[in-house]
Amino acid sequence: MPVFDYDPPERFVAGAVGQPGSRTFFLQARGQGRLTTVALEKFQVAALADRLDQLLDEVLRRGEAGVPVPAVAPATLADNAPLDMPISEDFRVGTMALAWDPEADQVVIEAQEAEVEVEEEFEPSSSADLTVLRVHISPSAARAFTKRAMALVAAGRPPCPLCAQPLDAEGHICVRLNGYRGSSASSGGGGE
Repeated sequence: MPVFDYDPPERFVAGAVGQPGSRTFFLQARGQGRLTTVALEKFQVAALADRLDQLLDEVLRRGEAGVPVPAVAPATLADNAPLDMPISEDFRVGTMALAWDPEADQVVIEAQEAEVEVEEEFEPSSSADLTVLRVHISPSAARAFTKRAMALVAAGRPPCPLCAQPLDAEGHICVRLNGYRGSSASSGGGGE
């Protein structure tokens, strides 16, 4: 199994390319003159950020770390820069894993390549053939990653005030307006 291992990376961030509603999400790790970019879904970015925060909160609660685990992201580690260029997808993420390494006092994040299904042959692919991105980061870097990832996910399309579905620039078909389309749900068009 090919492994892109960064222990630790110079930079590890989540980012997106495109307009809200049609964005492509990426994880990007850079270090030792290498750049690895993997594609994933928006919900995977949200889940990773949420679980990472939960893991750090649990380590903080138990007092297991030999290094300080910040309760919030340190301002000095804020990274609001765009993704590094060129953005060349190395693989699409299927499964992710998260762990605390108590010996190194680091968070370990693994993103494994999605399995490609072949319809002609039913031969399960071995997990040994799948590519993995493995990143070891400090608790402070993990909090900074989480803060950026949560802001990235929240920066999408605004929700409709009636049905909470994402609003497109062209409007959307709101179920609360009996399927009428309007430029926004608050325009008062149709539905009654």
